[in-house]
Amino acid sequence: MTELIPAIDIIDGRCVRLSRGDYSTSKIYGDPAEMARAFADAGAPKLHLVDLDGAKASAPCNLNTLERIASDGRLRIEWGGGLKNETALSDCFSAGADFAIIGSVAALQPEVFLEWLDRFGGDRLIFGADVKDGSLAVKGWLEEAAAGMDTLLELFSTHGLARVICTDISRDGMLCGPDISFYMSMAKRFPSLQFTVSGGIGDSGDLAAVRDAGLPGVIVGKAFYEGRITMDEMKLWWQKG
Repeated sequence: MTELIPAIDIIDGRCVRLSRGDYSTSKIYGDPAEMARAFADAGAPKLHLVDLDGAKASAPCNLNTLERIASDGRLRIEWGGGLKNETALSDCFSAGADFAIIGSVAALQPEVFLEWLDRFGGDRLIFGADVKDGSLAVKGWLEEAAAGMDTLLELFSTHGLARVICTDISRDGMLCGPDISFYMSMAKRFPSLQFTVSGGIGDSGDLAAVRDAGLPGVIVGKAFYEGRITMDEMKLWWQKG
């Protein structure tokens, strides 16, 4: 069964969504903790949380929001944004995150990420591979990394990495459908890794396409907030899971 993970992106303590990673396109959708409770009430087992302020500032900025959401106790939380050193990583776990999404450090300082994998375990750390025009984007999607994605995945998989959230920035927030063939090719090349689809989900048909492709996970953000995928549809998915 494909895992369906609702997303909440945070700026200034509020739930927002961007288009193609452009901060100037942010649209506000309310209080993150209230939204998280709604997902939990509908049966969601996991939540994808991104601190966009933290990603831009290179340090967590919304851990108080993480604490509020985690205090409910019903959701496993994967948290990303601003995790640039071990202190920040430990702080996010202390605030209630079950999993930490590491993007820029993994892409720019792979030797550091390898140390974290060895210390915290590949089951708690997720490689956040944000792809833009075939290259890895870092620092809140504002810069490009020189390292090749395949090279990094080969390296990290030897140190216990289990999961990769791969976001197609060109499709993120655009509701145009994910590039299923890309994810399937990555899964074929790296069978030991679980790839979560992120970016471009526009409706329930896209979710079905991800499921039919046998991909293990998919993140839903703007399609829900814009009413193109309903809470009832997601609730049914979680009930079947």
